[in-house]
Amino acid sequence: MEKVAIVTGSGGGLGKGIAKRLGKDGFNIVLNDINQELLDSTLEEFKKDGLHVIAVTGDVSKREDQFNLVAKAVEEFGQIDVFVNNAGIDVVSPFLDIDEAQLNKTFAINVNGVVFGTQAAAKQFIEQKTKGKIINACSIAGHESYEMLATYSATKHAVRSLTQSAAKELAAYDIRVNAYCPGVAGTSMWDRIDAEMVKYYDDMEPGDAFKKFSEGILLGRPQEPEDVANLVSFLASDDSDYITGQSIITDGGIVFR
Repeated sequence: MEKVAIVTGSGGGLGKGIAKRLGKDGFNIVLNDINQELLDSTLEEFKKDGLHVIAVTGDVSKREDQFNLVAKAVEEFGQIDVFVNNAGIDVVSPFLDIDEAQLNKTFAINVNGVVFGTQAAAKQFIEQKTKGKIINACSIAGHESYEMLATYSATKHAVRSLTQSAAKELAAYDIRVNAYCPGVAGTSMWDRIDAEMVKYYDDMEPGDAFKKFSEGILLGRPQEPEDVANLVSFLASDDSDYITGQSIITDGGIVFR
């Protein structure tokens, strides 16, 4: 039976790149995003590429949506084998400007979403009595905290902690839990970060923040979605069966842990 992978936040950006790579690896793909228009566009693109794919709209911060996502995947394909908790949001602000709304929204998506996705996937793996792979979106900001990105960094530190705790509890069920930690990628997320930075630094022009964060990369270029997808592909494969509880950095050489 063909394996099945769910990727949240896969309407665009890194999530789309991850889903496309897993599709090429032979997985049946379940796309998931809160943006219906983006999701529909990616679904049609994947179908034209000959991938076996369905799309399920949902909000990862809502537990019932995550369990519905898994149910729809099982209804269509009969099982799941990999669940990628990719969905997340960024937020840029000075520390003194962080407010309750910012904290609640960012943690609801980046942290609660990972918890609910992990719960939904793990319960299905246990019911199937099969091994499973849960792969979480962390970040270099889950290893090192950054100015103007305090809330985002805090959520990614939480993801790294949750990855370890879940791995320890779920190993008994033959479930591996790991995370991938991207660096600086030329995606719409970094476009937003760049635009927000300009508002707070008088000497910064559009593009400067991206340049500042990427110019120190040892391998000499910003990250591409394929760079992240390559790591997720490995973590989703049988070759990674002896790895669990790890948050692996893929950043071209920025953060060293």
